[in-house]
Amino acid sequence: MAKKHTKKPKAQASRVQPASLVYASRPEAMALADDIAERRGLDRAWVRQAIGQARQLPQVVKLMTPAPVGTPKNWQLYRSRFIEPRRIAAGVRFWQAQRETLARAEAVFGVPAEIIVGIIGVETIYGQQTGSFRVIDALATLAFDFPATHPRAAERSRFFRGELEQLLSLKRQKGPDPLSVRGSYAGAMGMPQFMPSSWAKFAVDFDGDGRIDLFDSPADVIGSVANYFRTFNWQPGMPTHYSVGFDPERLDKDALLAPDILPTFPVASFTAKGAVLDATGLRHTGPLALVELQNGEEAPSYVAGTENFYVITRYNWSSYYALAVIELGQAVAAAMRTPCRANEALAQASVTLSNTECSASTQ
Repeated sequence: MAKKHTKKPKAQASRVQPASLVYASRPEAMALADDIAERRGLDRAWVRQAIGQARQLPQVVKLMTPAPVGTPKNWQLYRSRFIEPRRIAAGVRFWQAQRETLARAEAVFGVPAEIIVGIIGVETIYGQQTGSFRVIDALATLAFDFPATHPRAAERSRFFRGELEQLLSLKRQKGPDPLSVRGSYAGAMGMPQFMPSSWAKFAVDFDGDGRIDLFDSPADVIGSVANYFRTFNWQPGMPTHYSVGFDPERLDKDALLAPDILPTFPVASFTAKGAVLDATGLRHTGPLALVELQNGEEAPSYVAGTENFYVITRYNWSSYYALAVIELGQAVAAAMRTPCRANEALAQASVTLSNTECSASTQ
């Protein structure tokens, strides 16, 4: 009989979080709680309780730890994760369902529907994958236990302390419940994966119901993404990039790559350094950047990025990300224009497009 009861104390103990895994016992966490409460006018006991019950997540530390130095990037491999039948099919369904809202957002903010669709598709497959980490746990972990091996560990730790503050401040803005909302391991939330500071600054009530919901309101999501880009100076009508080649006799690639992805060179200067643009690119009136995308051991890919390409990188500071957003949006737009021709690819995702006008003559 005694054996039947030996495991009970262990089971009860497992319900108690070790002191090292909760932040109530960390002086620096409680000091930040007091500071946030005072500056934001929040209830001190509530802020201390909120941060204090946050749990350290070792998996988040591991996920944020940089890859070993020298790990090659691979654009083609990265692209294949996003420009694929399942995501394209979901994008078609989303665009069909939200056609009027996307058109309204484009009219109000000047951001094309395919860019908005590309963002939401890359981020969460249109709400299918919004993250399973409790956001307050993820942000507390990154605020107080950011991996020391990161080259900008102190800077990033400060950033996440600010995001933790913004999360708690959303309590006053009819935002998500800061103590229960779930998101990515970096603390991003909802269909567009907004960080708390982006939610506070850029999210809009685009469905007019008096609250902002980036989890279940596609209209709020669409309007908020478009507003984000407008705030970062998206220029309506400007392409995101042009194809580019090189003239070996004049090429000064080091000079072209020196500003990284920041558009710096007028077309005349860009071409004088050996970049070769097509007729459309030669007519561009703003600055350009030579964007290099590595392909592992294969030759890199290159595009000439415009100011709008750079704007997309303000959402995620990666040229690989930006081009994936652009190309996913283009792929969904192409499927919308020629649904019958897209059926072969979409069938791989077990999706049939809703179009009653398909016929063998569809071009």
